[in-house]
Amino acid sequence: MLHVVAFLVVSLLWAAPVSAHPPAILNQQAEKAVGDEVAEFRKQLAAAIEKKDAAQLRTLYADSFVHTHGSGKVDGKDARIVSALAGDPVIENAPVTDLVIRVPGGWTAIATGVSPIKSLADGKTYSFRWTAVYVRIGDGWQIAASQATRLAEVK
Repeated sequence: MLHVVAFLVVSLLWAAPVSAHPPAILNQQAEKAVGDEVAEFRKQLAAAIEKKDAAQLRTLYADSFVHTHGSGKVDGKDARIVSALAGDPVIENAPVTDLVIRVPGGWTAIATGVSPIKSLADGKTYSFRWTAVYVRIGDGWQIAASQATRLAEVK
């Protein structure tokens, strides 16, 4: 009986780490497909901001969403949606260059890019390098976190 209990304990310990992680995407084709899904999600998010669709935005931002501004200010989901609806410049719908979407697994994607953002303080447009993290929720995606850093002006 002791051998059976020991076998079960060892089996559970061995299997626990394996079942604790979602399956990894191992091939380039699958990674590209997920990257394309996230690119499409980014378009949906931008369109919802342009349409000022508060109900849709509430479904596209994760409840625990956080954005860190270049100034260090931190916004949660509600504050970010209010800013987007007010027409404040946000990276979510800004034009982007150098867009790269990385997919470390099938459940998370990390996008990086550079976007011109008009400052509300002085009216000038500055380039911001940003990072956004997306998570798969059911069959869709949500934006979970973002951060933007203002790039130094070239003299």
